[in-house]
Amino acid sequence: MGGGVHVAVVFVLVALAVLALLVGVHRYVWRRFVADTTAPDGTLRRVGTAAVWLLPLLSVGALVSGRAGAPFWLQQVLAWPGYLWLAALLYLTLALLVGEAVRPVLRRVLTRRAGGGTAAGNDSAEPLSSPVEAPAAGISPAPAPVSGTPATLVADAPVTAPADPSRRLFVARAVGGAAAVAGLGTVGYGTYGVLRGPRVKQVTVPLAKLPRAAHGFRIAVVSDIHLGPILGRAHTQRIVDTINRTQPDLIAVVGDLVDGSVADLGPAAEPLARLEASHGAFFVTGNHEYFSGAAQWVHHVRELGLHPLENARVEIDGFDLAGVNDVAGESEGQGPDFERALGDRDLTRASVLLAHQPVVIDDAVAYGVDLQLSGHTHGGQLWPGNYVAELANPTVAGLERYGDTQLYVSRGAGAWGPPVRVGAPSDITVVHLASRQA
Repeated sequence: MGGGVHVAVVFVLVALAVLALLVGVHRYVWRRFVADTTAPDGTLRRVGTAAVWLLPLLSVGALVSGRAGAPFWLQQVLAWPGYLWLAALLYLTLALLVGEAVRPVLRRVLTRRAGGGTAAGNDSAEPLSSPVEAPAAGISPAPAPVSGTPATLVADAPVTAPADPSRRLFVARAVGGAAAVAGLGTVGYGTYGVLRGPRVKQVTVPLAKLPRAAHGFRIAVVSDIHLGPILGRAHTQRIVDTINRTQPDLIAVVGDLVDGSVADLGPAAEPLARLEASHGAFFVTGNHEYFSGAAQWVHHVRELGLHPLENARVEIDGFDLAGVNDVAGESEGQGPDFERALGDRDLTRASVLLAHQPVVIDDAVAYGVDLQLSGHTHGGQLWPGNYVAELANPTVAGLERYGDTQLYVSRGAGAWGPPVRVGAPSDITVVHLASRQA
C-alpha cells in the first residue's frame, strides 16, 4: 500500500512539474511573439493570444483522443494541428532562446547608429541629444556648481529618458521574425522528410557462424512505421515500394506498425500484402501494438501474408531467425520469452533475433544471439531528443557490439506524434550478412 501511494505521489508531482513547465514555455512564447510585437487591444494581439490558448488544447486532444476511444475522423482532425504544434513549440522556443543572445547586440548596434547610448548599450535609458535649454520664466535657475567643480561636468552630464519605443519594437519584431522563420522552417523541413518516405541504408554485418552459402544474404529491416491518424495508406505504399526495389531475401518488420485499431487502420496496412522477398516477410510486436490491440494485429498481418514470430524461431538457409514479443506485452502475460524462442536451438548455427526494443540486448547476449535487429528509438526523432533516448537505450541508432552479439537499431520509417524528424532521418536498412568463411 505504502509503495503504491509513493508512486502515485511521484506521478502527481512529475505531472505538476511538466504542467508548470508547459505553462511557462507557452507564456514565454506568447510574450516574445505576441506581447512584445503587437499593439495592446489590437487584432493581432487578440489572434495571437487566442492561438496560444487553442493550440495546446488541440495538442492535448491529439494525445488523448485515441486512448479515449474518440471517432477516428475526430482523431484525424485533431492530429495535424495538435501534433505539429508540439514540434513547433520546441523549435520556436529553441530559436527564441538563441535570439536572447542576439537581442542585446542588436539593441547596442541600433543605439550607436542613432548617435547616442551608454557604453554598455543599455536599451532602457538613452541620453537626450538636445542641448540643455535656459530655464523658463518664473523658474529658478539651477544652482551654481560647487566651488572647485568644473562647470562642464554639470552641463555635460547625460540626461536619460526611456528607450525609444519604436526601436524596442523593431528589435522585438526582428528577433521574433527570425525565430519564427528558423523554428517553423525546421518543422516544415522535418515534416517533408517524413512525408517523402524513408531512405535506404546499406549495412554489412559479418557473422562468424554464417556458412559460406549464406554469404550476402539480405534482410530488409523496417521498424516504427506508425500508421495512425496522420500516416496512412500512402505512407505504407511508399514503404512497400521502397523495400521491394531493394529486392531483399527476407523482410523484417520490427514492431510499432500501428497506432490504432484494425477497424480504423486495416485499410492503411493493406499494401503490406504486396511485400516481396524470396524467404518471406516476418513481424514482431512493438510496444504500440499493445496499446492498439496486439492480438488483432498479429492476426491481421498474418492475413496480409506476413509471418508473426511470437517468441518463436524458424530455420532459414544458413541461420536461425527468431523473434520475441515486446516487453510491453508483459502487462498482458505476453512478454518476451527467450527460452521458448532460443532455448533449444543448435548453437553451432548463426542466429538473428528480431526484438523491437534494444534494451533486451542482455538477454540476447545470454542466449548466444549473433545479431539482434531492433527499432523503437526513432534515433531520437526530434533533436535534441537523441540525448534523452540515450538515457533509456543501450544503442540509439546504428550498429554496435555487445560481447559476441551485434545490435543494429533502425531509426524507423515513420514518426510518432508530430510527423516531423529533425536530426534523425527515417530509414529502411538492408542488412547484408557476411560469412567470415567466404
